[in-house]
Amino acid sequence: METSNRKSVVLFGASSTVAEALADCFAADGYDLILCTRNIDAGNRLATDLKVRHEVNAKVLAFDATDYASHEGIVAECQELLDGMPEGVVLCFGYMADQVESEENFELAQRTIDTNLTGTISICERFAALFATRRSGWIAGLSSVAGDRGRKKNYIYGASKAGMTCYLAGLRNRLHSRDVHVVTIKPGFMDTKMTYGMDLPKALTASPEQAAKAMFKAIQEKRNEAYVLWPWRFIMMIIRAIPEWQFKKMDI
Repeated sequence: METSNRKSVVLFGASSTVAEALADCFAADGYDLILCTRNIDAGNRLATDLKVRHEVNAKVLAFDATDYASHEGIVAECQELLDGMPEGVVLCFGYMADQVESEENFELAQRTIDTNLTGTISICERFAALFATRRSGWIAGLSSVAGDRGRKKNYIYGASKAGMTCYLAGLRNRLHSRDVHVVTIKPGFMDTKMTYGMDLPKALTASPEQAAKAMFKAIQEKRNEAYVLWPWRFIMMIIRAIPEWQFKKMDI
């Protein structure tokens, strides 16, 4: 894979709807891509599309966020395919089980935490060490507004994303002195496969293309945190400001 003097990015969870739109943003800007996904067929279709429409290099690697033992090998494969390190890494994978089902079935709760938090840490720490040694690079993680405050309707998923947000903030603090930037993206509602069938308010729901453009812009501008749709910043500011004695009585 020829990548000399070319920009490159590794995209984890590449077969998600948002990740596909984000891959298109990077390819349109001249980035070569490594697409890491569990769905190899979908990854290959995306890679072919990006090569044809944008004339970039795109390769696909098998990736499972909870197969932690394989992550070191995946990082090594990325380096081999790129003949070096990528400019940056984006984490778009995630899992959200039904809240009530998660309360009744711990395996669902565990899968949520294992995917969203532990999987993030496993991948990020490996790239963080390499980027810190090189003294350049960036990491972008797709967290959620659900992590801004625990709510009864999705507190297990929210806990996994709160942990992810806190982790990325600490990683940003650690890597700043090594000239490595970390971006935390916080979507609100998104029209994706994960939310299919939900009754979501249109004004607060981003399309995959909207989310991808907001993420790409946040990465290019080296922002620390970015909400995909601007109203969510103020909505969550209000929700966080509600006193606990009142908040625990609310149905939100």
